[in-house]
Amino acid sequence: METDAKERGVGRLARVIGLVLLSVAFLAIIFVSMNTKVPNSEKVWYPEMTTGNMDAKNYFVIYSDIACPYCIAFENAIIENKEEFETYIEENDVLVEIRVADFLYEFGESNPIESRYGAEAIYCAKDAGKFWDYYELAVTKVWNEYFKNAGKSAFSEFNKLGKDYWIEIGEEVGLDEDFARCVNDDRVLDVVMGDAKKMTRMVTGMPYFKFNNYVLSGFDLSWGWDRVVTYFDAGLKS
Repeated sequence: METDAKERGVGRLARVIGLVLLSVAFLAIIFVSMNTKVPNSEKVWYPEMTTGNMDAKNYFVIYSDIACPYCIAFENAIIENKEEFETYIEENDVLVEIRVADFLYEFGESNPIESRYGAEAIYCAKDAGKFWDYYELAVTKVWNEYFKNAGKSAFSEFNKLGKDYWIEIGEEVGLDEDFARCVNDDRVLDVVMGDAKKMTRMVTGMPYFKFNNYVLSGFDLSWGWDRVVTYFDAGLKS
């Protein structure tokens, strides 16, 4: 009986040791998974909408809508200071991704149809290999022709543009008739709408930013490049 008791004691000790080792292994797995960085290439929605080093240690995401004046103010500040922007992301090892969709048309208060038309045109340009050419010109034109001076009050006039406006921008950057058909035929609409729905799980307003672990939304129409850098620097510090 004494031998049986000893054997039972040894068995209990072995089980305890086994449970401890199992717990340690489990915690080690959790620790490793929490500290394993997911490659940027697995996080981006579309590589064509990124700029910078894909393997950069800093990953900045801009959520935008072409019909959002505050989004356009932010992005126009970058375009007007393109050399400084490119130097900044190179020196600080940053990958920047822009995610655009018809968010305001589907989920905003005023539901501007140009939000959808513009997003479709941007995606069609992406598919044609001219995202950045198209996007930079579109942002510049929308800002200067509508939101720069009038702000939100430009919505009424802006929302009368129609698809031809976006197609003409494509012509200016050298896109062909297939681009026009892509826009007119709503070829990418399902993708645009799907991305807008994905945004609802991530954003609280437009524009919305996730710069590393620094998250915020909003940008004033009177702000410029200096404020953009402030946002970026906060992302680096996070």
